[in-house]
Amino acid sequence: MALTLSITPADALIDVARHIRVEQAQPGQTVEITALTRRKGVLWQSQAAFVADANGTVDLTRDAPASGDYAGVAPMGLIWSQSPVDSPSREQFNQPVAEPLVTDVVARAGGAQAQASFTQRLAAEGVTRQDVREDGLVGTLYLPPGAGPGTHPAVMILNGSGGGINEPRAALYASRGYAAFALAYFKAPGLSDYISNTPLEYFQTGLRWLRKKVQPKHDFVAISGQSRGGELVLLLGATFPEEVSAVVAYVPGAVVHSGQNACDPKIGREGPTWLLGGKPIPHVWENNRTATWAPFDEGPAPHRHEKAILTALQDPDAVARARIKVEDIKGPVILLSGTDDGSWPSSLYSKMVQDKLAEVKHPYPVQWLDYENGGHSILFPYVPTTQHVYAHPVSGKISTSGGTPRDNARADQESWEGVLKFLDAAVRARAA
Repeated sequence: MALTLSITPADALIDVARHIRVEQAQPGQTVEITALTRRKGVLWQSQAAFVADANGTVDLTRDAPASGDYAGVAPMGLIWSQSPVDSPSREQFNQPVAEPLVTDVVARAGGAQAQASFTQRLAAEGVTRQDVREDGLVGTLYLPPGAGPGTHPAVMILNGSGGGINEPRAALYASRGYAAFALAYFKAPGLSDYISNTPLEYFQTGLRWLRKKVQPKHDFVAISGQSRGGELVLLLGATFPEEVSAVVAYVPGAVVHSGQNACDPKIGREGPTWLLGGKPIPHVWENNRTATWAPFDEGPAPHRHEKAILTALQDPDAVARARIKVEDIKGPVILLSGTDDGSWPSSLYSKMVQDKLAEVKHPYPVQWLDYENGGHSILFPYVPTTQHVYAHPVSGKISTSGGTPRDNARADQESWEGVLKFLDAAVRARAA
């Protein structure tokens, strides 16, 4: 009998786990499995070796590899343990993002070989994409199949200090039933290259445009952001509470920060990030008696930005001045963090937010999903989690986002499941 390899489902959304199974090997035989994916033109690869059972079978939902790029039972370990071949690329998705990712899987045992492939999609069939360049806004709107006025709740998606338009997350939100507006606020066509001096009114315009454009079901508009975007969504929820139905804060800050690594060099990393009514919003580095960049700048490579941030948090007066007034948010909040966040202490920040909301008896649900040994890059399921060390896309400084590949993969998977459940409950509560 020839070696066989099956993968089910063969074609599905990226957040769907696959069942990878090899049959017809010899009992006890070593089976080597390789997974190859082209991501924006760059080849990513992983490999693991397994021992076939008494029936000559290897099943990745059941079996841990004997050696290879990941350890332990992990049905999708061959995806999250992938690394780029001969490239420093961190680009996980194709351009355009609607172009699916195809992974070729090869199993070898003795002289025998079997091959199969599977397809991961960010955009489900019928999802539509539209560039948005109106009212001064720069973004992309993804709509679920059959979208019409009042048919879908909405979510506005904001990136972090890398800037740009977060189309992958918007496409997946739309595939899961949300009118999804990925709004850029710097490093996109017609916008500044830097985060410095960004007016909050721009995002209020975005929220109003989204409501007018899609007329969301139950008038529900959530905001979802990560890193600086996680800081930003808490700030927007507190500043424009009547316009924000729910807050999804990935690896957020609990205080307002300065421009940091995404600053305009002419303004400097201790200059303001956010403006309201034309005036800078106070940030934690201002008049801070304990803050120093030295642990980041001079610490051992790869540098941990979080170590500098922790020095700023030792000045309680500066923290109090810069604290985001999350008690003003009028809606449910979900916080997602990792205990080994190398960019800033998102676990500590999430606890600060949760504690304040508990103290004021926040009348809406508050959820906090904190991932042991997880890092700063919490995304969604079944993408590579190996590339922690990187040059910051604005400052060029070499940093680590922290975490381990296995723990980051767990955070990717569980956080997305948690966010979808949270949003579903928030929409139902709004309807009621």
